[in-house]
Amino acid sequence: MLAGCSGPDGHPTTTRPPHAAASSPSSHPSAPATPAPGPPPTLAPGPQGLTPVFERRPKSAAPTDEKVVALTFDADMTADEGERAAAGESFDNPPLIDLLRRLKVESTVFMTGRWAEEYPDQARAIGTDPTFEIANHSYSHYAFSSPCYGLPTVAKEEMRDEVERAFAAFRTAGARNVVPYFRFPGGCYDDEALRALAPEKVTAVQWDVVGGDAFATDADAVAEQVLEGVTPGSLVVLHCTRSAAPTTEDAVRRIVPELRARGYRFVKVSELMRAAPGD
Repeated sequence: MLAGCSGPDGHPTTTRPPHAAASSPSSHPSAPATPAPGPPPTLAPGPQGLTPVFERRPKSAAPTDEKVVALTFDADMTADEGERAAAGESFDNPPLIDLLRRLKVESTVFMTGRWAEEYPDQARAIGTDPTFEIANHSYSHYAFSSPCYGLPTVAKEEMRDEVERAFAAFRTAGARNVVPYFRFPGGCYDDEALRALAPEKVTAVQWDVVGGDAFATDADAVAEQVLEGVTPGSLVVLHCTRSAAPTTEDAVRRIVPELRARGYRFVKVSELMRAAPGD
């Protein structure tokens, strides 16, 4: 089973609690991104100490009209897909990562630990390039609540281990630009999952714009969906998995220049979150 972070129609079925508001190593860009000052921000815990959830820069944040947008890319691979990778299935997308480098698009890659183990050179290259930051997408890409696109479900007592194993895989690969953010596989979660992850002190990161690239065959349709959805402070979810999202690179070729023509600046999630209340 190949499980992306969206259903075949490209739209997530995120369960939100009431309180919730790869590339082969290559040279870095000639003008690398400027590192954000200080450690990456996180949000304060939610009610009853639950893991906080971030979806976009709040419209109440100042300046409210600043045209910034965060493109995020989920590097999905489930724990049981090794045989398919060995047979030649591409769970990575080096051309997409190289395109983001050439276009100097700062972005955040939500990576599974299994992906980092399968592509350690790429994980290290992404995680040492100032254009990118790596965030946690679990180790196995199994669901933290059910139903969730047919994904196997992680037991409550194993949820923290899923986060810790992924961070360990990033360290083993040699990634350094790692931030304390976590994205639930499939975007599926509930209060039980938020409670289980609270000791990890991560901020859960969702989105307000669905790219719709999972299983898509029309790059223009993906680009249109993003371009129609973005507003100042938006957070877009896309994918970095060729076998599940083969049109993403072509969609990004259109998304980036069109948003720049509208005056938008591309930022990592850490910069987008820095202006959020409670960071």
